[in-house]
Amino acid sequence: MSHPFPELPRPQAVIFDLDGTLVATVETRIRAWLITFAEAQIPAGRGDVAPLIGSDGKYLAREVARRAGRPLSDRRATEIDRRSGEVYSGLNTDPRPVPGARELLQVLDQRQVPWAIATSSLRGQVARSVKALALSREPVIVDGSHVAHAKPEPDLLLEAAQRLGVRAPGCWYIGDATWDMLAAKRAKMYAIGVTSGAAGVAALAAAGADLVVGSLAEVGDLVPATV
Repeated sequence: MSHPFPELPRPQAVIFDLDGTLVATVETRIRAWLITFAEAQIPAGRGDVAPLIGSDGKYLAREVARRAGRPLSDRRATEIDRRSGEVYSGLNTDPRPVPGARELLQVLDQRQVPWAIATSSLRGQVARSVKALALSREPVIVDGSHVAHAKPEPDLLLEAAQRLGVRAPGCWYIGDATWDMLAAKRAKMYAIGVTSGAAGVAALAAAGADLVVGSLAEVGDLVPATV
């Protein structure tokens, strides 16, 4: 964390990751993957899965399996990714907003800064978590089903910027995972890491974060009140 915070230009838009950034679901994600790998008889522990949360699900499945000496075909990786989503949906019964999430979204609305969610999760896994935010309107959401390649590729972020009608270099992207930071830099967005997920300050900074904060509440202080 850096104090005092740097003065930043007003963002044309702010784009958020979902799991671990706006909603506290990272541990649920990890549990779902571990259950799925156990079903598939692929040896995996928390240390294998946690650093990969936030990346494309098929990539995660292939990488864990590769490290276990069980390489997967694209078809099998897709099946395991889909199964993990099913398990996650069954576990994610009572998601909670990350502290400061709703307040930051309200600040952005008050200051007329458009925002969107860009998540590697698939469509059916997103609705319950977004509902937990108790928003007054339906947000712009780009999920893994909307692009050919999810994070760390920049496709999700670029699609979100396009839907908001803004240029990618004018956006801030906020995420809790190293994959978020990698995607943000590839999209040429200002990358803000928040340590509310599985990645710490050093990992986020090493992945390219321009700024790392301890909570979303700190980000509200960075948003200029006027154009």
